[in-house]
Amino acid sequence: MRLLIQRVSKASVSVADTIVGKIDKGLLVLVGVGQKDSKSEAEWLARKTAQLRIFADANGKTNLSLSEVSGAALVVSQFTLYADTRKGRRPSFINAATSDIAEPLIEYFAKQLEGYGIPVKLGKFGADMQVALVNDGPVTIWMEHNSKSKSVK
Repeated sequence: MRLLIQRVSKASVSVADTIVGKIDKGLLVLVGVGQKDSKSEAEWLARKTAQLRIFADANGKTNLSLSEVSGAALVVSQFTLYADTRKGRRPSFINAATSDIAEPLIEYFAKQLEGYGIPVKLGKFGADMQVALVNDGPVTIWMEHNSKSKSVK
């Protein structure tokens, strides 16, 4: 699984001009699922996301986690995080999971985040979504978990 995390002061996702998810202060989490991903990757990434200290404390240091600032998460599926651009001009998405694998894992990831006390809103899986955000900082973090790579606790 791959995450692109953006610290936001607000974010929303719309489908057909209707807002389906909206948060104020928190994290916009774009989630890509690979073919071999499982619940263990989702659990690991949810824990890391919930505990990621990227919000400023009273001294302006990035020392606080999402729950410590009473923030929320907007979780949006994005298979294009698995784009392979090494050959040609058209990206290949062969390493992205099919919808029958990806959709339940993204929902599981969101439930795991909620388990850490994080309010979660979701985009609409498979829909043509418009995402609006105000990136705070800007702070953008790439996080990945590959079950074949060595995990860091």
